[in-house]
Amino acid sequence: MDRFRFAREARPTSRTWILAKTFAQTVIFWSGFLALLPAIIWRLEDHLGLAGWRFSTAWNLPLGCVLFALGGTLGLTSGYRMAIHGKGTPLPMDCARELVLIGPYRYVRNPMAIGGLTQGFAVGLAMGSPAVMLVPFVGGPIWNHWVRPWEEADLERRFGESYRHYRQSVTCWLPRWTGYDPPQFQPASQTNESVPPSESSRQ
Repeated sequence: MDRFRFAREARPTSRTWILAKTFAQTVIFWSGFLALLPAIIWRLEDHLGLAGWRFSTAWNLPLGCVLFALGGTLGLTSGYRMAIHGKGTPLPMDCARELVLIGPYRYVRNPMAIGGLTQGFAVGLAMGSPAVMLVPFVGGPIWNHWVRPWEEADLERRFGESYRHYRQSVTCWLPRWTGYDPPQFQPASQTNESVPPSESSRQ
């Protein structure tokens, strides 16, 4: 995990600036992974003689657009919650300073990852490209096994029992039927302060 020590919390700043940074990161991500990468794969299909695998039906474009909108809405809502309530951005080197347990995060731990993968699949579906549709099935496991462990280790280090309880109660990929309501955890530094000296001496 030491190789990911570059992760750091966002500096305190205005909501407007945090939202602007989050929006810029979203534009860059969408441009790279949802536009440029599919275009490259499309060209590779032509170059490798795989264009014959493409399909075109009456439903793949409208269904792809609907899925893209759903995934985008989930991602944008999650990013907004992280910016406003977490006081940070999705990037590890500018991450949230507060643990976000509201909005989509009440139902699933990684709504932005789910939203992004859904959009990636939707782009491939709209294009009628099986190769592009496979990208989320490759990127998802890579994210799950290489990125998620160190990300969760960092969250546990920074937020302690609050995050551990959240992780045990809310899954990474399958949403809950009911929203998560976090219990109140008392900081460890205050535990002894809440016990009167007379009682503490008898323990």
